[in-house]
Amino acid sequence: MNSWVVATYDSAFGYVSAHGAPLVDLLDPQPGEKIIDLGCGTGALSAEIAARGAEPLGIDGSPALIGQARMLNAGLSFTVGDAGDFTVTEPFDAVASNAALHWMTRDPDAVITRVHAALRPGGRFVAEMGGAGNCAELIAAMQTAWREFGLAEPELPWYFPSPAEYATRLEDGGFTVRLLEYVERPTRMTEGPNGAADWVRVFASGPLNAVPPQAVESLLARINDLAAPALRRESGWMADYVRLRFAAVRKPDSSALTFDMRRPESAHT
Repeated sequence: MNSWVVATYDSAFGYVSAHGAPLVDLLDPQPGEKIIDLGCGTGALSAEIAARGAEPLGIDGSPALIGQARMLNAGLSFTVGDAGDFTVTEPFDAVASNAALHWMTRDPDAVITRVHAALRPGGRFVAEMGGAGNCAELIAAMQTAWREFGLAEPELPWYFPSPAEYATRLEDGGFTVRLLEYVERPTRMTEGPNGAADWVRVFASGPLNAVPPQAVESLLARINDLAAPALRRESGWMADYVRLRFAAVRKPDSSALTFDMRRPESAHT
């Protein structure tokens, strides 16, 4: 398995090795901390954060998902919001996001800017998303099938950055990257029994909705044929996931840095 890992450690993170650990362990919520779950979906990560004694606020752009999150997690806070322009009334200790940032394709830098604005200096930004090469075989099967059926190239709804690209975005956005992992993670498909076809139905519904209705089933069958040599096993279908996981901290404000340089004794007060 190929992997690309860079890590440094400071008092903001208490782990030794985050590889393979649940995202909530990397986040390490502390009792009383206020934490945003960005792209919260139906609230699974928010519930884990709350179970550690922290106070989550789930934000998602889908009113339907927020409605489900509220029903499934009574007593927790959820709100509809766009990741590229949300605001909060007080600084948060951390922002977490699981399998959501790669759906925020319109302006990834705007998302990082809003996360930065929501955090206190030193606040944590911890997330896992699809990285470059994520679902490459599935996407190739889609694109080939679209061409064979004489359809325009499908408009893919995801943003899968390389580790260097996203680390640069974070640094330019006012963060210090403390850990970044980039790992191939083949994953059993559980979204349906029909392999790549069901994956496309669930995760590429937008491009699929643009296909003439009479061609959909034949197109999906062709996608299965194309993807099967790489992804179908005796034990079932696998998705060729590549994950990018990171932990970063918001850099101190420039005004605070200026103050510290002028008054070194402030570090001891």
